[in-house]
Amino acid sequence: MDFYPFSHAMLSHKGRVRKGNEDTCCAAPEHGVFVVCDGMGGAAAGEVASRVAANAFLKALAPVRSKAPRTATPDVRLDTAVHLANEAVYEQSRRSIQLQGMGTTLVGLLLEVVKTAPDKPSLTLVHVGDSRCYLWRDGILTQLTHDHSLVEEQVRLGELTPDEAANHPMRNIITRAVGSQPIVEPEILQLEPRPGDIYLLASDGLTRELSDAEIFHTLFRAQSRAANGRPNLESLCQTLVDQANDAGGGDNITVLLLQLP
Repeated sequence: MDFYPFSHAMLSHKGRVRKGNEDTCCAAPEHGVFVVCDGMGGAAAGEVASRVAANAFLKALAPVRSKAPRTATPDVRLDTAVHLANEAVYEQSRRSIQLQGMGTTLVGLLLEVVKTAPDKPSLTLVHVGDSRCYLWRDGILTQLTHDHSLVEEQVRLGELTPDEAANHPMRNIITRAVGSQPIVEPEILQLEPRPGDIYLLASDGLTRELSDAEIFHTLFRAQSRAANGRPNLESLCQTLVDQANDAGGGDNITVLLLQLP
């Protein structure tokens, strides 16, 4: 990717209950690629699924080595990357009894500089499952993704309220996952980034423990205390993880922050 002065940071923690960490967060800033995966499966299968998916996703979005101009649009490239990640996880699960049925969520961003307008980058979001992406802009926190989960579908149908869904015993059941089936359908959204935006990618270990209101207040305090209005992203990642652990830390916790200049 051509030079673009964004900032990013990421942190993953196993939480206070789980023995291992089945989350994976990766970034290839030189390619403008950022991804968080939350694996699932028995034994170490979840850890394998998230790692395989994240690595395949990044590999698929690496620049073509040839000097020929890139013709595929960001949404096509992301769709291809998710399908390659799905294939990698699914094929590996079929080669081992211990890994059968494994899968992973995936939420990722692709940041690209448009040569005709270098000050207006292209930013595209992709997700599968219930890992989320939030936007912090002008003091407002907006959830950009909709969980691919059983309770979220019931909320959309009016069968559950958001408060009921947050405490529902089946809230962990997701309806889409990378690698659990031969084919997956990712949800892709072309964003309209603005200077100063902060994008938060997170596994549900964060969002199960912290409400949107609590995440909002954390971001608000961090930005208010920053001398230039630009919080230290490494410190902010640590604060969010610490707060999720303080609230119980019942699952692995992963956060990735991307801030535009």
